[in-house]
Amino acid sequence: MRRQAQGGTLILGGGFAGAYVARLLGRRGATIVSLENFMLYTPMLPEAASGTLEPRHVVVPLRVMCPHAELLLGRVNGLDEAGRVVRVETEGGEYEVEYEQLVVALGAITRVLPVPGLAEHALGFKSLADAIHLRNHVLRQLELADAAMDPAEKERHLTFVFVGAGYAGVEALAELSDLVHDALRHYPRLRDVRQRWVLVDAAPKILPEIPSRLGDYAARQLVRRGFDIRVSTTLESADDRVAVLSDGERIGTATLVWTAGVKANPLLGELGLPLDERGRVRVDETLRVEDRPDVWALGDCARVPNAATPGQPDPPTCQHALRQARRLAKNLRGQVAPYRYRMLGQVATLGRYKGIADVLGLRLRGFPGWFVTRSYHLYQLPLLSRKLRVVVDWTVSLFFRRDIAELGMLGHPSRLGDG
Repeated sequence: MRRQAQGGTLILGGGFAGAYVARLLGRRGATIVSLENFMLYTPMLPEAASGTLEPRHVVVPLRVMCPHAELLLGRVNGLDEAGRVVRVETEGGEYEVEYEQLVVALGAITRVLPVPGLAEHALGFKSLADAIHLRNHVLRQLELADAAMDPAEKERHLTFVFVGAGYAGVEALAELSDLVHDALRHYPRLRDVRQRWVLVDAAPKILPEIPSRLGDYAARQLVRRGFDIRVSTTLESADDRVAVLSDGERIGTATLVWTAGVKANPLLGELGLPLDERGRVRVDETLRVEDRPDVWALGDCARVPNAATPGQPDPPTCQHALRQARRLAKNLRGQVAPYRYRMLGQVATLGRYKGIADVLGLRLRGFPGWFVTRSYHLYQLPLLSRKLRVVVDWTVSLFFRRDIAELGMLGHPSRLGDG
C-alpha cells in the first residue's frame, strides 16, 4: 500500500527530537513513523521509577503534542532514496510512504558491552517499561529479603549495583534509594539489615559532564548517604547472584542496573545513510545529511556539528535535541541557516530535596539546585496539561508517603479461564 507523507515531510522517530520537529512545523503538517504513540520525557524517568511521578505523566501522546501531524505506528524496514519512499511495517501490513523531505530521528539504544553475563542478568534504564520493571524488581527484593531466613541472603537482596555514573545512573540510584528508604518502614524485620548501594563507573569521577566542583559535591552527598562509589572501575562479569568488579571484589546482589551509555540506533545502518565511526548519521551545519539534499537528521542518532562549539558535536541530551528541532523546523520551511546553540547549563537531582545545577554560569547545589532542576524539567515538558499533572504529583508527594505496591503483572493479564 502506498501513501503520501502529510505536508510532504516524513519523520522517522517519535522521540524528543522527532516529536518536536513535527510540533514546530505546525499546520504545515508531517507524518511521524513511531513504534509508540507517545513521546517519553526521559529526564523524569527516575522519578517515575521511584513512584514520585505517575508513569503516564512522563509521556506525552503524540497525537495531542502534534495535532497537525499524522501518526503511523510501525517499524521502518527500508529506504529507497531514488524513489523517495520509506517502507514501514505495521500491524495492518506494509506501507510505502512517499516523501519530499525526510527527517531521521531514530534516537539511540542502550550500549551493551561484551561483559560475560551482562545481557542475561542486568536491567536496563532507557524506556518507560524499563523504569516500571526496575521499580517492581526493587520492591520484589524487599519482599524476598523479608521472607529470607539467612542473614547473608537478606543482605544480597538489599544490595543494589548500578553501572554507569552519568545522569541516568546517579539520578536513578538516588531516587530508588529514597523509595527503599521510605518502604522499609513497612518491613520491621529488615530495619537492622544492612543496605548497600554501589555506583560503578570506568571514569575517574561521577557526572563527568558537569563542572568538577558540582561533581565533587554530588559525590560527597552520595557518600554521606552511605553509597559506595567505585570510580575507575568496570564490571568484569555477572550472574544471577554476584557482580564481579575489575578491582577484584565480588558483590553478592540480585539487582544489577546498566546505565553505561547509549549508542545510535542500529537501524541506521540498514538505510544506507553516511555514518561516522560511532554509527551516527553525518550531517552538515544545517542538519542536512551529507550529500542528501532532501534528507535531514538530528537528535541522538546524528553527529550534529554546532557552530557555537566548533569541533565538538552535540551531546545526546534533551536540551540539545530541542534546539536542533527548532532550527530544523525553520530549515524545512525554507529559512535555512546553520545550527548554533550554546548550552544554558546542566542540572541533576540527587534525591531527598538535593540537586546540582550549573545554569548560565550560576552554580547551585543542595535545595536550590534541586529546585532549579525540577523547574527546568517542568519548563521543558510539553503541554500545559502534562505540566499541571506533574506539579500535582510533586505536591502530593510532599504530604503523602510513596506508594509501595508492586505492579509486576501490569500489562500481562492472565488468559481467560486460567486460575
